Amino acid sequence: MLDLIIRNAKLTQKSELVDIAIKNGKFRSIKPNVDLESKKTIDARGHLVIPPFIESHVHLDSALTAGNPHFNKSGTLLEGIDIWSEYKEAATREDIKQSARKTIHWLIANGVLKIRTHTDTTIDSLITIEAMVELREEFKDEVDIQIVAFPQDGIFAYPGMDELLVEAIKMGADVIGGMPQAEFTREDGIRSIEYIFDLAEKYGKLIDIHTDETGDEHSRFLEVIAKHTLERNMSGRVTASHTTAMHNYNNDYVAKLIGLIKRAGIHIVTNPFSNTLLQNRLDGYPRKRGHTRIDELLKQNINVSVGNDNIMDPFNPLGKGSLLQALHLLVHTAHLNGEEEIDELLDLITYNGAKTLHIQDDYGIEENKQADCLILNATSVKDAIRLTSECLYVIRKGNIISETTPPHHKLFIQDDEKTIDFN
Repeated sequence: MLDLIIRNAKLTQKSELVDIAIKNGKFRSIKPNVDLESKKTIDARGHLVIPPFIESHVHLDSALTAGNPHFNKSGTLLEGIDIWSEYKEAATREDIKQSARKTIHWLIANGVLKIRTHTDTTIDSLITIEAMVELREEFKDEVDIQIVAFPQDGIFAYPGMDELLVEAIKMGADVIGGMPQAEFTREDGIRSIEYIFDLAEKYGKLIDIHTDETGDEHSRFLEVIAKHTLERNMSGRVTASHTTAMHNYNNDYVAKLIGLIKRAGIHIVTNPFSNTLLQNRLDGYPRKRGHTRIDELLKQNINVSVGNDNIMDPFNPLGKGSLLQALHLLVHTAHLNGEEEIDELLDLITYNGAKTLHIQDDYGIEENKQADCLILNATSVKDAIRLTSECLYVIRKGNIISETTPPHHKLFIQDDEKTIDFN
């Protein structure tokens, strides 16, 4: 007998509805009209059933700290960094765990079952890393967490930061991060990239660097990352997050750079909320859009995925952990509203994210793979994004770990009662 069967499921890659049979935490059969008994049955009623969302870039250590010790009055990245520096000096490991735990709950309710969290390693005690390692173990049955050792203030801008980064790796970080534009000079930025690659080779880790996270058109560290990726044969294991300066580069340089990114097999992560809020703040008018060149990257088949980045913290006082909400914003700010473009956007928070986290071989709704999936309150990709759809069910290893009842809207007009579902 099956443990769970999802009937009348709409898969994005199939035109006909299918039944999805699950047993012992695995997908066992995916086809129309599975004629088997099950302990539990869900009728998807033609709604989308998709693999779980992947959070490619979030900061769990700072999440839900907005206003502590005070709010970001200017709304800028630099003031956000200053406020976070104040907070982390006084925060305890339990403070960090409490906020991060609640944020993980939000993410799960929004369909996220794979998380990559960038975790500050510039605190002498490294309580941030300790907290994330403990939460990774606490939530191992519900969600997979990758920890990025992230030197928020630079590796060489302050004494001892390089040693703390090594210690964070030894404590259990999965990925090595960096922020070359935070170093004193371009030369130090290049040196930091070389150091990150040396550590990744030594400890067998993935790389995810906050890259050119600025509106400064002269910030050009992505080409250095691509060079080392090629020379060290690390294609597919390196991610450049943000790359917002690319928005402001001249087109001749971008044409060369995108070719280099593609050749190196580098993943790009864009963060619509934070990039839109924090970048190009010094422009005045006209104000440029603050994100990287997503449409041009996608046209070259470069892997691009999406993250929430900041959720109610000094850098962004808003957010609820919804990646569909992030896609909704991206459609508007990145001019991705073409019919075919919209239909492909869901990949940015599913399959593309799996490539970024280097878990693509174990990901997806396929027979014999782990039974992780979502049932959305939508019957098409466009409606999922348009409605920022609720996750009716979040299923992990064949178990329902989150269930949502959509809001019920009633109108009373001219003595007539109408139910509104926005379809």
